[in-house]
Amino acid sequence: MSRDLSRLLRPRSIAVMGSVWAANVIAQCRKMGYEGAVWPVHPSKGDIGGIKAYPSLAALPGAPDATFVGVNRHATVEVVRELAAMKAGGAICFASGWREAGEADLQGELVARAGDMPILGPNCYGVINYLDGALLWPDQHGGQRVERGVALLSQSSNIVINLTMQARGLPLAYVACLGNAAQIGLAELAGALLADDRVTAIGMYVEGIDDAPAFADLAEGARAAGKGIVCLKSGKTEAARGAAASHTAALAGAGVASSAFLRQAGVAEVATLSELLETLKIFHVHGPSIGSRLCSLSCSGGEAGLVSDLAEPFGLDFPPPSETQRQRLGDILGPIVSIANPLDYHTFIWGDRPRTEAVFAAMLEGYDAGIFVIDPPRPDRCDPSSFQPALDAIAGAARATGKPAFPVASLPENFDEDRAVSLIAEGVVPLMGLRTALGALRAAQTAPGRAGWRPAAAISSRPTRLLDEAEGKALLGDAEVPVPRSVTAPTMEALRPLAGELSPPLALKGLGFAHKSEAGAVRLGLQSLDEQADIPGAAGYLAEEMVADAVAEVLVGLRRDPVYGLSLTVGLGGVTTELLDDTVTLIFPVTADEVLADMRRLRLWPLLDGYRGRPRADVAAVAKIAVRLGQTMLERPELEEIEINPLIVLETGAVAVDALIREAE
Repeated sequence: MSRDLSRLLRPRSIAVMGSVWAANVIAQCRKMGYEGAVWPVHPSKGDIGGIKAYPSLAALPGAPDATFVGVNRHATVEVVRELAAMKAGGAICFASGWREAGEADLQGELVARAGDMPILGPNCYGVINYLDGALLWPDQHGGQRVERGVALLSQSSNIVINLTMQARGLPLAYVACLGNAAQIGLAELAGALLADDRVTAIGMYVEGIDDAPAFADLAEGARAAGKGIVCLKSGKTEAARGAAASHTAALAGAGVASSAFLRQAGVAEVATLSELLETLKIFHVHGPSIGSRLCSLSCSGGEAGLVSDLAEPFGLDFPPPSETQRQRLGDILGPIVSIANPLDYHTFIWGDRPRTEAVFAAMLEGYDAGIFVIDPPRPDRCDPSSFQPALDAIAGAARATGKPAFPVASLPENFDEDRAVSLIAEGVVPLMGLRTALGALRAAQTAPGRAGWRPAAAISSRPTRLLDEAEGKALLGDAEVPVPRSVTAPTMEALRPLAGELSPPLALKGLGFAHKSEAGAVRLGLQSLDEQADIPGAAGYLAEEMVADAVAEVLVGLRRDPVYGLSLTVGLGGVTTELLDDTVTLIFPVTADEVLADMRRLRLWPLLDGYRGRPRADVAAVAKIAVRLGQTMLERPELEEIEINPLIVLETGAVAVDALIREAE
């Protein structure tokens, strides 16, 4: 359900309830120059914050567009009921002590009383509208009135308050908190903020995504509107990973799955609050994506080297200049300067605005965007005027080429806020802190999601049982996944005569173990089973032909995700899977081409692709098997997890030699 939040977010009248908190809201509205009506409501006070107070909601001049409800949780329920009955525009439910305190029934009653009226929270700090000066916010903040800017949406009040204190030149249009999100969820509130034409992008601090398909829908709509989404997702670590039953569960936990989801939805993900702010600055000026071919310019070899070193972990691309660029740059800079990317242009042109702009433009025109390392001296102790020609040249090069040009201070404090605001007004985005800038540039290169892509429906966690390998291999065979010829029996005595049908060398496996190698339940390279003894603890036995001519061992794992539906993990496999920790994860639905593209991000991809004359593995077969298994799980909701480790990859084809499969009991 999508509700109309326009009155709540852009109110012409605000009611405030409570005492101290209400006075704070009034003070913030007054400070921000709010021109609408403010109506305090209190049963005994004649005024609050110097404004006449009304004794009840019924006594108000009309139904308020937005109400800050700063009373206790039990009174909040009744207030919300009364506001809904009088057709108010919405409410901020500030009080705590609901679901987060074990009072889920009380929270449910609150939602029921609200009906169709929008409420944010409960346990919610509120909303700041810097565009219209409307604040339903009971505390200090660091923003100011703007005509357009980005929105900040957070599931943590403290985090977003801290973000408003930024001095990076980022114009804030809205700040909003979700609280417990009992009624209005993440995607719905974000969509309402982005619907304001004055909002250019949105940044989110997210602890949990409540509706993944709705979030993917939001992301696609934002991209279509030319507005970027930047997300900082917390809660990625899992203390219990070591106890996971499968390699897939250990390697593809909630953090990996959430990153895969955001990437496939076309949402830029960042690792720090600083990167969140810097990426938002890029999106505010340049829209939801920039190109991947970058150039870097500085007047110091040390800075050029630092750019190269810090950029490597982000996978940023700094291709060399073309021959034409080399000639043009060499003509201006002279023979001493080595033309490269990153470029140390020395100081021969320092202070010469025309020549500096000519160098900057000649370099920038051959790339999608450029960074210009420049740290103006602090103005309180130094004279920064000699740096102005270089800053002007950066802006001039951006205008001349139509390419994004980013002045980058190696230390964040080396760009003061006034200078940053002035540059952004010119369409030039200064980035604070070299490493942070590189992270933001990488985030801003996020590709758009596939049109119409939505994750598969999630299924709640449920008790499961582990299929033995014989059952698992049968299921794989039904899914047309190649498996070795095999025989099974309840005892070794019964297995021996059956194994005569197989061609050695053979593998003998005890059934009933999640990790057979660790349990000593696997014996390989056997010519016969005549000398083989029982395997302690085995629930049965399987003998199968071993696969020859292997090029590589790969893990393919699929598991239900309670938020994102169904995840796929592919990586180098075998007993060293977790030690290598070299996997990629995707969220279904995916195509074989998308699986292949992600596999190329593996660190050990060259081993699959003919490294130093090795045979090439049939990775296309791996991708097809992965997609086929995903389709099987989507068609059979009782399946909880399928892991093949290893999938033996040949020059042509691939064979599943070990399978761990769990299904709902």
